[in-house]
Amino acid sequence: MDYNNILVSQNDNGITTITINRPSKLNALNTETIGELHTAFAKANEDITAKVIIITGTGEKAFVAGADISEFANFSVAEGAELARKGQEDLFDFVEKLPTPVIAAVNGFALGGGLELAMAAHFRIASDNARMGLPEVSLGVIPGYGGTQRLPQLVGKGRAMEMIMTAGMIDANTALSYGLVNHVVTQEELLPRTQKIAGKISRNSSVAIAAGIKAINAGFIDGVDGFKAEIDAFGTCFGTEDFKEGTTAFLEKRKASFPGK
Repeated sequence: MDYNNILVSQNDNGITTITINRPSKLNALNTETIGELHTAFAKANEDITAKVIIITGTGEKAFVAGADISEFANFSVAEGAELARKGQEDLFDFVEKLPTPVIAAVNGFALGGGLELAMAAHFRIASDNARMGLPEVSLGVIPGYGGTQRLPQLVGKGRAMEMIMTAGMIDANTALSYGLVNHVVTQEELLPRTQKIAGKISRNSSVAIAAGIKAINAGFIDGVDGFKAEIDAFGTCFGTEDFKEGTTAFLEKRKASFPGK
């Protein structure tokens, strides 16, 4: 499929890379880009050969420098609420709940909607020149794509309050110390390191990984018993072909070849 704002590629290890490609706009998210990202993530998730998805941005300056403000500067209250609702549903919540693992390779600025997209991924790796923040209050608005919910989960309430209230940026090493990113590497090492970690993931059971994502997410949903979700997912794994292959391979002292079923 041809896209206007993103690039999609897949290597022989089943690692799909989605690259936001709007360098003149520092890869800012507009409505069209959000729609294309939804389609690309959905297609990759439906592809049984796709084991891991990496999301990144073109160039060294920005992962995503924010939302395209020119699109909504004159919105009404109702239009603003609908923008947030549709964006969360189509992309940010969609990515977080995706059963295929998603890693954000954060190159450069990840601000506003860019940081919110990175936080929706299952975990993040940053280049050492990355800068992250939620500057929305400096525009008279708040984060609308899940930032007020996911940032406290990742860095704690107090740090999230400070980041959102000050509209300031933090550097990559601060993000690492906060637990916002898992690793910090040089710009040159960013994609190779991300691909290496994705390769390790791809060798494991995609069925079990999907169950693990669902169980982990359940623990962050109000009214849902995460432990019960884990028990149910654990039990379900026993009925899969991947479980039979994994346990058989272990007992036979060989490397498992998971069918993904």
